[in-house]
Amino acid sequence: MNLKKAAAFVLGAGMVFAAASVPAMAEESKALNICIITSTGVDDGSFNQDCYNGILTFLETHEDCKVTDIKESDYAQLVPTVEKSVGDFDVFVLPGFNFAAIGDIVLNNPDKYFLVVDSTIQDSEGNPVTADNVYTMTFKEQESGFFAGLAAALSTTSNKVAVVNGMAFPSNVNYEFGFMAGVNYANAKYGTAAEIVELPSYAGTDLFGNNVGGNYVGDFGDEATGKVVGEALIDNGCDVLFVAAGASGNGVFTAAKEASGVYVIGCDVDQYDDGANGDSNIILTSGLKIMHSNVAKQLEAIYDGTFAGEDALLGADTDSTGFVSEEGRQQLSEDALAKMTECYELLKAGEIVPPSGTEYAVDDFPGLN
Repeated sequence: MNLKKAAAFVLGAGMVFAAASVPAMAEESKALNICIITSTGVDDGSFNQDCYNGILTFLETHEDCKVTDIKESDYAQLVPTVEKSVGDFDVFVLPGFNFAAIGDIVLNNPDKYFLVVDSTIQDSEGNPVTADNVYTMTFKEQESGFFAGLAAALSTTSNKVAVVNGMAFPSNVNYEFGFMAGVNYANAKYGTAAEIVELPSYAGTDLFGNNVGGNYVGDFGDEATGKVVGEALIDNGCDVLFVAAGASGNGVFTAAKEASGVYVIGCDVDQYDDGANGDSNIILTSGLKIMHSNVAKQLEAIYDGTFAGEDALLGADTDSTGFVSEEGRQQLSEDALAKMTECYELLKAGEIVPPSGTEYAVDDFPGLN
């Protein structure tokens, strides 16, 4: 709540509204009305849900605050939804690259806070926007993708592996390139012989019009096509699939469950529970992007008045990327787990630098050659 006047003085009537009432009002204003807007819901079991869990973690210790989730499946309406809702909430948590164009809204509403996950932002003319009331968090997804590639190459028995993505946004291209680099690293350093399978009909085109290959569903909420892509890759001999496709990935999971001897590597969060298949489980491990703790941290900063706007790039050095190594939540061999743990330390030390979509190549990056 913004106070337009610290106190009101009514002259001639002997009535004075003392400024002493302000501190109590300011204290009351700490309660945050939070809104999270997504295209596929907060129960996708992956990206959106992890951001939502960060809000829920914050709410556990702040009972005076509340959250509303809004689902808008039309990508073109995501930014307009923020604009029409901006007067109703104090804080917006906005997961996904489709919120990149909220710059004007941010600048026009300096009393509101915006947490944007997976993208920096720009105004209506395409100019980058930084402001005191917005914190953008992008991640080094190539690091988590790298571990997925290592896991796939070190675990495949058919020597054919693949990555399935949603749309060729920067985060997904990072996952793809990181995965390919991880496979190449294992082949070069650990003697594996994994082949990366790509379906030309599902090749991705990035935001700059470049063909980035891979296997792209074309949407983050199309389970039917996700299953088609998964089945096609399995038919081509793949027995390990890294899935970075949001809700579309559920279709790939179904394809793997209906096959035999096929494993899936989860994405963003620990997806072991989603891999249950009768008395077995299809999840090999999961590549992690730790959003929930970062979302909760920024909400806490808003609440206690220490918030600072920033464009943050987060990786393993801030415990924001990695893979699931916990016993009972993954099915890696002891050898694979040891090698991946070794690589994790090399990556944190900067001796391995997996390529993103904008730097280095999947077959030529620091640590490989």
